[in-house]
Amino acid sequence: MSSTFTPSLREEQHPLIRQLADCIESVWHQHLDLSTYHLPAELGYVEGRLEGEKLIIENRCYQTPQFRKIHLELARVGNILDILHCVMFPCPEYDIPMFGCDLVGGRGQISAAIADLSPVNLERILPDGYNSDLSNLTKFEFSQPRELPEWGKIFSDFCIFVRPVSVEEESMFLQRVKDFLDIHCTQALASSPVASEKVDQIIAGQKNYCTKQQQNDKTRRVLERAFGTDWAENYMTTVLFDLPQ
Repeated sequence: MSSTFTPSLREEQHPLIRQLADCIESVWHQHLDLSTYHLPAELGYVEGRLEGEKLIIENRCYQTPQFRKIHLELARVGNILDILHCVMFPCPEYDIPMFGCDLVGGRGQISAAIADLSPVNLERILPDGYNSDLSNLTKFEFSQPRELPEWGKIFSDFCIFVRPVSVEEESMFLQRVKDFLDIHCTQALASSPVASEKVDQIIAGQKNYCTKQQQNDKTRRVLERAFGTDWAENYMTTVLFDLPQ
């Protein structure tokens, strides 16, 4: 099974998903020294059925000296649901935030667009360099902000969670994700490994982030209906939000 995206899936998805996937990969290749992160072969490309519709999931994963796993997932259910999911998991020797981004669309509309650089330290505070760079970004106003879920306390004050209602707002979201990624990659490369006694705190923070994300009932329900409970649990905990060792 292939672990790379076929052009057909990306080209068939909502234009913002296609543009964002291209943007994310472009920033990664511009800034980072990428090597392949090997997923189990059967999880790189997955096909199933959901309520009579074909479900396709394609994953691409990398790693770098600063990031233990960089994951981009595209998924499509027939012509009714398009998904982009992305998380950058830092190595626990680096006290840097978790980048996460999700797009969910259906029938030509993006219903949810979220992106954040989420702190994982016990104080729930972003490093100074991140705070400074993020505070200097141009403020964007979206007409339909969305409320974070109950478990959303993991997100930072810079989190964007919106329903973009126009091409202009889609472009604003795309630009903001690029801003987040440029800042994240630049700050990560400038960071130094922490003292060994702090690694356990960072691992605990990453575990809290992953545990909260695994509470996303919508994602779990889709996977369970298509592949069964056991498969969904394995996918949630080994591909989407695996815990650092």
